[in-house]
Amino acid sequence: MGDKIEQSYKQQRELESLTFEERMQRGAENALVCMGVTASDRVFILTDFARQHIAQRVASAALARHADVTIRFLEHYGERPLTFFPDELRKDYVQSRPTVSYYIATAQPGEIAFRIPLLPFLVNELKVRHGHMIGIDDTLMVEGMCADYDEVYTITHRIYELVRHAKKIHVTSEKGSDVTATFHPDWKWIPCHGRYHEQGKWGNLPEGEVYTAPATVDGVLVCEVLGDFFSEKYGVLKQPLVIKVKDGYITEISSEDTALAQEVRDYLFSVPNGNRAGEFAIGTLTSLKGLVGNLLQDEKLPGLHVAFGNPYPEFTGANWNATIHVDVIPTNCTIEVDDQVIMRDGKFVL
Repeated sequence: MGDKIEQSYKQQRELESLTFEERMQRGAENALVCMGVTASDRVFILTDFARQHIAQRVASAALARHADVTIRFLEHYGERPLTFFPDELRKDYVQSRPTVSYYIATAQPGEIAFRIPLLPFLVNELKVRHGHMIGIDDTLMVEGMCADYDEVYTITHRIYELVRHAKKIHVTSEKGSDVTATFHPDWKWIPCHGRYHEQGKWGNLPEGEVYTAPATVDGVLVCEVLGDFFSEKYGVLKQPLVIKVKDGYITEISSEDTALAQEVRDYLFSVPNGNRAGEFAIGTLTSLKGLVGNLLQDEKLPGLHVAFGNPYPEFTGANWNATIHVDVIPTNCTIEVDDQVIMRDGKFVL
């Protein structure tokens, strides 16, 4: 694995020699590589006005492979934020009969209520291969989307094999995070490896993580990036958010930025189970250099991220649910899996 990680770092250096346009193009082509798009596919891209330029790049790359392509805009289905799954959009999906779909759009407050039912509709009902690119921007296209996804696949599966039967994972960080998670034997770890060539499979792009719904989480998380609409609103936090968790539930949220702490607290406690730890994950995209302030990529940075709210029960097997899902990211983590150190200060040590 050490050789693979070193190759990933080498590739990152090589990418730096490419122009911005060349990297944008490579990112778009990798979006197709991840979904295995061919001339026989029907590709449905859901985008918005703000990310139309990225959607068009992906569409053009798919057309170059002679795939059939449909593009639709969120704004055509109602005033944003869309907080429900519009019937008209559902009909358009069904009529288009896509084999591959992409969500290439910005995040807005409350829209996760629309995206949560969208995912199982696409992958469980329509059986599409889905690339979820919520919050994608140019930075992510020229960084995380330019990764070598053969390497991402290899590294992610290596970490998956180490954690899939874990009973306990302990994580600390130099900035003060110190959490211990335990796991339900019947709930699944999901390897998000960037290779979704079978119908009914999906992943967030850029990709590279393994995740599950934890049974319990206890301790303190010192977080520098937040998910959902907080990501686009705040980027890398100027003042870390400190979250205390007991038996899987948030008990306290604090920050020197008291307004931020109150805003996050109000949101997480606004719905049942919104303050419950629903995801425990390890990022595996080793080509990333550091935080950029966009959750979609930052959660793939090697290390820990935890999400509160929805545990994706359709995929993890968790026996509970929630209507929100907010990731939080500490950095420079040391991770012990059943007392075996697999990461020290943000670097895999296997």
